[in-house]
Amino acid sequence: MSCAGCRDGEGFELPFSMAFQPIVDVSRGNVFAYEALVRGVNGEGAGSVLSAVNEANRYAFDQSCRQKAIELASRLRSDRDASLSINFMPNAVYEPRACIRVTLATASRVSFPLNRIIFEFTEAEQVDTNHLLNILRTYKGMGFRTAIDDFGAGHSGLNLLAKFQPDIVKLDMDLIRGIDLDRAKRVVVQHTLAMLADLGVTAVCEGIETPAEMAVLRDLGVALMQGYLFGRPAFEAFSPPTLDLAA
Repeated sequence: MSCAGCRDGEGFELPFSMAFQPIVDVSRGNVFAYEALVRGVNGEGAGSVLSAVNEANRYAFDQSCRQKAIELASRLRSDRDASLSINFMPNAVYEPRACIRVTLATASRVSFPLNRIIFEFTEAEQVDTNHLLNILRTYKGMGFRTAIDDFGAGHSGLNLLAKFQPDIVKLDMDLIRGIDLDRAKRVVVQHTLAMLADLGVTAVCEGIETPAEMAVLRDLGVALMQGYLFGRPAFEAFSPPTLDLAA
């Protein structure tokens, strides 16, 4: 199966690399996953690379990101239980089964288990809902896990969640920042967590920067967290959390 857009990751000429940020399980005291984040070859910020992405090369960029993330993670993995979370661009996927070929081939070549790969997309990217649902259902059927990023800040929100329940939903950091000082945020997050639990979806809270924010989220029953409190993105490295999770 193929389509006009598929070029096996060729066509994005700007070299780039990846940084990895931990998503921690505070209930178990370990790393649940590492999220791959694009960087320049010398560790420059994502903007130095993303500014070169356009409609003509975004397919090639998306394919190259998947390949780069899996190859690097395969070499870096010391914790064999930690998963790899890869951001993908739904508008760069023409036909899910055709456009996944490079991912499958790369994972097979470096012996990276498919059930340890999480594909996450940002809810902030405007995309045709039926096209997105087709991608998510196809990936889930192949054994990958799926995640909605920045939930609560995008275009589709609850309508998408009613049609498809991903494995993971990452609550937008604007809901998390200062939650210890904001009753309204606590109420919104509390009820969102209850809804996700009822749907069988795992919640991740991101953007956590202070122990007070973490304490409130633990009280609300959140186990999976991400943010500078636990570790900044590490260039081409799987760095352990900077916070002692066993404390």
